[in-house]
Amino acid sequence: MKLLPIILVVSMALTGLYSCKDAKVIEKEEQTQMKKELTALDILGNPKFLAISYGGYRGTSRDHKFQPTLDELKEDLRIMHAMGIRVLRTYNVQLPHAFNILIAIRQLKEEDPDFEMYVMLGAWIDCKNAWTGQEPDHNIESEQNADEIGRAVALANQYPEIVKILAVGNEAMIRWAESYYVQPGVILKWVNHLQSLKKSGKLPEDLWITSSDDFASWGGGDPSYHTEDLENLVKAVDYISMHTYPYHNTHYNPEFWYVPDEEEKLSDLEKIEAAMLRAKEFAIAQYNAVSNYVKSLNVEKPIHIGETGWATVSNGHYGPNCSRATDEFKEGLYYKHMREWTNAAGISCFYFEAFNEQWKDAHNRKGSENFFGLFTIDGQAKYPLWDMVDKGTFKGLTRNGNPVTKTYNGDENALMEDVLVPPTNKDHAVPH
Repeated sequence: MKLLPIILVVSMALTGLYSCKDAKVIEKEEQTQMKKELTALDILGNPKFLAISYGGYRGTSRDHKFQPTLDELKEDLRIMHAMGIRVLRTYNVQLPHAFNILIAIRQLKEEDPDFEMYVMLGAWIDCKNAWTGQEPDHNIESEQNADEIGRAVALANQYPEIVKILAVGNEAMIRWAESYYVQPGVILKWVNHLQSLKKSGKLPEDLWITSSDDFASWGGGDPSYHTEDLENLVKAVDYISMHTYPYHNTHYNPEFWYVPDEEEKLSDLEKIEAAMLRAKEFAIAQYNAVSNYVKSLNVEKPIHIGETGWATVSNGHYGPNCSRATDEFKEGLYYKHMREWTNAAGISCFYFEAFNEQWKDAHNRKGSENFFGLFTIDGQAKYPLWDMVDKGTFKGLTRNGNPVTKTYNGDENALMEDVLVPPTNKDHAVPH
C-alpha cells in the first residue's frame, strides 16, 4: 500500500522533468520558427538588422574565372556577420555570384543555427542595345530583362527563408546612367508582374518588391521625373529604395561642401568635421525630398536607403586636385553619421559597400569606384571599423587567408597625413 504513493511521486517528478525539458525544446523550436518567419516588414528599419551592399569580387573582372568561390564568400559572410550585418544587397542574377551567396548562407545556417543573414536580391534591368556598342534605345527595354526576372523569381522561391526583397533594376531610371537606363514604365511593368505572382501564390506573399534608384528617379529632384508612370510605380512597390551620394556631389553640386566664410577660422580638423556633418544633412535633405514627393501623391510608403557611401582613394573629381573629399577619416565620419541617423530614424541603410572591388574601374587603379569598401581587398579594416578590430570583433576571421587588421597599421597620425581640408569658396585653384 505504501508503494503506490512512492510510484506516483516518482512518476509526477519525472513528468515534471519531461515537461520542463519539453518547454525548453518548444521554446527553442519557437525561436527557430520565429527566425524563419521574419519578413521584410520585420527586418527593414530595424537597427538589429544592419544592411550592406555586397560584392565579393577580388579580381579585375567578373568573368567566370574571377567568380568568388564558396569558401571565399563564406569568409566574407562571417566577417560581415561578426560586425552586425544581417541583410545583404546583391545586384543581378545574370552571373553566378548571387546564387552562390544564397548557397553559402544556407550552408552557414546549417553549420551554425545562430548564423542569420537575409538578402535583398537584385534583378538587373537594361534598355535595348545596352552594353552592345550600338546606340542605346532608352524607350525600349532589353530582350534579356524577362529572363533576368525569371531567374530572380526562381531564386526567391528556392530560398524563401533568405530572400526577403526583390529589387527590379539598379539605378535603371536615372538619366545619367546613359549606357542602359529605361523609362519608369519598364520598371512598373516588372514590379506589377512580381506583385501579381505574389497574389497568385507563385511568390511568397510576404516578399517585398521594390526598385533601387537615385533619389531624383524617385521624385526627389528634377520635376521632369514626375510622370504618371512614376506615380503608379510609387504606389506599386512595397517600399522605396533610394540612393543618396553626398560624396559625388562634392564635385557635381559642391555648395554644401566648401568651407563657408564663417568657418574659415576653425582648425583644419573642425572644418573637416563640420563638412561631414553637412554631408549628412545633404543626404537627409535628399531623403526628405523623396518623402515629400511621395506624400504629395497621398501615398504612405516606407522609404529606405538602398545605397550611400564614401570612397577612400580617388585620383579624379573627388581627390586632392578637386573636391578633396576622399580619405578614410572622412569615410569613418560619414559611416558613423549615417548609421546613427538611420538607426534612430528607423531607416534601413544598405551602406555601399562591404569590400573594395577593383573590377569597377579596372583601367584606372586609383579610380574612386574601386575604393568604397569598409575593407580592403586583402581584408584590412578601414578607419570606420578600427574600433571593432580593437574589441576583437574579427578575432579568428580571415579574408584571402589574411587575418583582419587595421589599415595604416593602426597609426592614426599616418592616416591623417592623407586627410585634406575641403576647399573654401575663395579657393579658385580648385575647379568647380
